[in-house]
Amino acid sequence: MTHPSTPLSLGPEQARTRLHELTVIDVRTPAEYASGHLPGAVNIPLDHVRRALPEIRHAAERGDVLVVCASGARSENACKLLAEEGIATATLADGTGAWAAEGHDLHTPAACATRSAWSMERQVRFTAGTLVLLGLAVGLLVHPALLLIPAGMAGGLVFSALTNTCGMAAVLGRLPHNRPRAADLDAALTVLRTR
Repeated sequence: MTHPSTPLSLGPEQARTRLHELTVIDVRTPAEYASGHLPGAVNIPLDHVRRALPEIRHAAERGDVLVVCASGARSENACKLLAEEGIATATLADGTGAWAAEGHDLHTPAACATRSAWSMERQVRFTAGTLVLLGLAVGLLVHPALLLIPAGMAGGLVFSALTNTCGMAAVLGRLPHNRPRAADLDAALTVLRTR
């Protein structure tokens, strides 16, 4: 990798040809990870990356690290955080979505083969849409001032797009179904220690 302050970006084809030599860290939620991930990827959700710094540093000292998420935004944030800690990493351009779009396989744990998991982006769309519809309904049926709810949602979506952040995703990521079990996180950290 290059200088730690400048995260690299690998395209899906570049990553595929180097997959055997990369340590792949998937920073999505456990539910998203279970719905399909790059072969050999280790799940360290974005909000647990700081806890995993020693293990990620160890893996980076032994070889190149590729950080992935659904679209590339969370992995870019993780790469910036890691760069601040002096750990050089790369991100998968456009995330697992681009990986799958190019026809590359996504692995799914056998226990999750029949489980339906929603991506974080889908959870955000569902929650935002529900809040807008509820805000419109109560604004029309109860009091017009409650129309501020859908207006606030619209403002939040615009802010999210402009800053490439998502507060709603951060909140949804803290829900129990999006949190890693302690045993799963410990197992992922053990895998990083042995690479």
